[in-house]
Amino acid sequence: MGKCRNRKKMKILALDFGTKTGWAINSDAFGAISDTENFRCRASDSRGMIFVRFDKWINEMLSAHKPAMVVHERPHLRGRAASEVLNGMLAFMVKACRVHGVQYTDCPSTTLKKFATGKGTASKEKMMEAYREKWKENPVDDNSCDARWLWEWAQQEFG
Repeated sequence: MGKCRNRKKMKILALDFGTKTGWAINSDAFGAISDTENFRCRASDSRGMIFVRFDKWINEMLSAHKPAMVVHERPHLRGRAASEVLNGMLAFMVKACRVHGVQYTDCPSTTLKKFATGKGTASKEKMMEAYREKWKENPVDDNSCDARWLWEWAQQEFG
């Protein structure tokens, strides 16, 4: 049985975690839209405010867009502070997905890089080059670039 060419795409929210989190989601006009949300701490904030802001934002995104799935780039060990942020965001995302009844999965960075560029060790610049080549526009930044590629990968894998 062949695939239907006009099949509607699964509604997917793709996330590239970080203090500047890249995200992409379905858009009727463009296939997907991508952008970046900034969760950086302000001078007077405690370190936990990143999670307070992210928790509010992820719940708003899930309520507003009602995706069937959230896909994120799998966090891997970096430095202590970065690992704390990535794993904290992952925990809040999992909680929000369960509350909203949304499936979630991850994608290893090497898989994503190979999908986008053909090479699992591609640099950020190569990822952005591939983005510009495919969509004929500049990404907001490397975070939104990765999120858009995650969205594309997830549509191929699950959509």
